[in-house]
Formats: sequence, C-alpha cells, structure tokens
Amino acid sequence: MPDQTVRPADLRGDCERCFGLCCVALPFAASADFAIDKRAGKPCPNLQGDHRCGIHATLRQKGFTGCTVYDCFGAGQKVSQVTFGGQDWRTGSREHARRMFDVFPVVRQLHELLWYLTEALTLPAARPLRAELRQVLEQTEDLTRQTPDQLAALDVGAHRQAVNVLLLKASELARSGFPGRKKDRRGADLMGARLKGADLRGANLRGAYLIAADLTGADLRGADLIGADLRDTDLTDADLTGAFFLTQPQLNAARGSAGTRLPDSVIRPVHWAARR
Repeated sequence: MPDQTVRPADLRGDCERCFGLCCVALPFAASADFAIDKRAGKPCPNLQGDHRCGIHATLRQKGFTGCTVYDCFGAGQKVSQVTFGGQDWRTGSREHARRMFDVFPVVRQLHELLWYLTEALTLPAARPLRAELRQVLEQTEDLTRQTPDQLAALDVGAHRQAVNVLLLKASELARSGFPGRKKDRRGADLMGARLKGADLRGANLRGAYLIAADLTGADLRGADLIGADLRDTDLTDADLTGAFFLTQPQLNAARGSAGTRLPDSVIRPVHWAARR
C-alpha cells in the first residue's frame, strides 16, 4: 500500500470527537428525507446536550432518512478538535459558533477530496500518477489545517476543480484495463432507468443521475462512480467489485442485498439487511 499522509480512519466521521456540527451547521427542508424544516446554524431538536442524536437508532422510522445517508468524511472532528482546538460552539461566543458553522462545510469538501485522492493512490493502474497524487493529497491536507479565517476565504471550488482533473486522469488509467468499448454516461440522466443485468464494466458514471434506477444484477466492476446520485438505486445482486470513488453516503442512499458485491472501501449498509 502506498505511503499516505492521511489515515483512512481520519476520513470517517467520529461523533465522539465532534460537537454535533452536522446537526447544527447544515440546513434541511421538510421532505421525504427530513421530517421538519431547519435553518443553518440552528440545532436540530433531536440534538442532545452531549452532542448526540436522541433518535439515532430510529432515524428512518422518524422521517430523518437524510441523516442516515450523510457522512462528513471526518471533517466534524477536524473542525472541532483541530481548527477550533476543542472549544465547543455551545460554550464560545456567538461569533465563535458562526465561524465554526461557516468553516465546517469547507473542511467537509476538502475531506471528501482527501477520500478520493487516498483511493486513487490504491489504484494499480494509476501508478504513473502516484507522485502527483501524493503531492496534491498533502496540499489538500495542509489546507484543512489552516486558520478559520483562511478556511472561510478559501476558494474550495477552484481547488476541487484542479483536483478533479487529476482524479479523471487516474480514472481513465484504471478503466482502460477493462475490455471492450467503455460506456460513457458521465452526467447522464438515468433516473428510473431499467439497467437490470447491464454490463457497465469500466463505465464512466461520474455525476450520473441514477435515482431509482434498476441495476439489479448489473456488472459495475471497475466503474467510476464519483458524484453519481444513487438515491433509491436498486443494487440488488449487483457486482461493484473494484468500482472506485464510491463513498459510503452514496451507498447508504441506495438499496441493496446480501448478494450485492462491494469494494473494500465501503461497508454494507445496515438497513439493507431488512430487505428480502
């Protein structure tokens, strides 16, 4: 495994070391994903004094499915313990809390990029890019450790665009090893598409809209799934072995089964076990 400056554990949310930032900083609207409206900066009514969710075990039943598919990629503990040195938003000034809430989404985006860069470093076919990938990963990690004022002023969109160019190169190298003509569905509208048993080996599905699509038994080995919208996508018995840039939030938003084969970078969602 290549040398890395970021550990995989650093890129997974650790609620024990966070001040419930996702439950306060982010807004949500009453919908199929959330039972109520909440503005940014206002604590969710389910957030307890110890920064834990009072209905964590029953979020789906209570109408908060959106919470179950969210992951901060470790940004919560980074902002809580590093950026603000362990100072709670509850005990600091109102300005302190506002700055913390402003910075959290920025660091979350940077940590998501760290997730992709870390995975790109594990792709054997991307070996020619490893030196550049390591350099960009270190630069991105350095950005996450800037001061609150620097983070608030950061053009994270420009940095994301620059990183994406490198990730696309890694994707092209990784997908080139699969035989046949590669399907290019980048940004495609595949909502509700009937793709049962489809051969999507090495396909480019970056940013594709696969909401409620039927991918039962589909072959997605070596597919690029960065940014693909998998909400309610049926992955029953699909093969995602070797699929890359697939995140846990994407998978949590989809439907699957015990027969769904997954890459090692993600875990099987608990709610899949309830499906027959």
